[in-house]
Amino acid sequence: MEKRFLITMAFGLIMSLTCVSQDTIMPLWPKNKIPNHVLSDEKEIQITEGILRISHVQEPTIEVYLPAKSNATGQAMLIFPGGGYGILAYDWEGTDIAKFLNGKGIAGIVVKYRLPSDISQKIKYDVPLMDAQRALRMVRSKSEDFHIDKNKIGIIGFSAGGHLASTLGTHYEEKVYEPIDEIDKISARPDFMALAYPVITFGEVSTHSGSRKNLLGENPDSNLIIRFSNEKQVTGDTPETFLVHASDDKGVPVENSILFYQALKDKGVSATMHIYPSGGHGFSLARDNTHLRGWTERMFEWMESLD
Repeated sequence: MEKRFLITMAFGLIMSLTCVSQDTIMPLWPKNKIPNHVLSDEKEIQITEGILRISHVQEPTIEVYLPAKSNATGQAMLIFPGGGYGILAYDWEGTDIAKFLNGKGIAGIVVKYRLPSDISQKIKYDVPLMDAQRALRMVRSKSEDFHIDKNKIGIIGFSAGGHLASTLGTHYEEKVYEPIDEIDKISARPDFMALAYPVITFGEVSTHSGSRKNLLGENPDSNLIIRFSNEKQVTGDTPETFLVHASDDKGVPVENSILFYQALKDKGVSATMHIYPSGGHGFSLARDNTHLRGWTERMFEWMESLD
């Protein structure tokens, strides 16, 4: 009898955990109302080879990780994984980051955003920003459900995800899709922004050519290059920003962060930047580097200092 009771309890616990897990993934858009989407045979692809790489996203989502209520600070961060606008390094720069944030009482929300596609989209360069704006609005609309402060919702992006995050931080008021529901009446402005080895500029000297090609095409119009060179789009209303980069980054030159820091400084926006002598590109949490891994603590300290 006791054995049967324990088995029943264990089964119930597993089922409840499964239900919670499933409830954490939410579609960004109502069914059949994804903007700038063309029906096609293109399918999402997920490949795990050390890192979970997701490509050809058709239905963007948010995956929500919440800390225990007793530990919650009220802060939340939307997380934009990198991958050159060709794939999403979904665990390395996504779910792993969310879980790490939870340990500090911060809600982590991974955005599985659509990547530019010539097959399933009409105007591909606006699509990631559409999903980013919608994700911020959706999280703010559900602040009570998630037990977060609607005025303490930040973003963090890595590499090309840092480009998308900085695009959201500088283009949050730009109308890139027609409003669908009440959620779209909510502000898409992040309250703060963290950028890790971000792609910032699409200028010739310091750009990451793969990200620019995937987002804008082979020979982009000069106006598009300027529009998505985010150091040129900073205003006095751009959110406070934390930047981290390695000097020896050969994938995305450190000048990207320096350009953005200077643009923020010139506009009177509070900015904090940490440049490490080594670490290369794509170091994520840098848990195997005793010096570099301290960047996360510097970010947490910065977040605690925010108003």
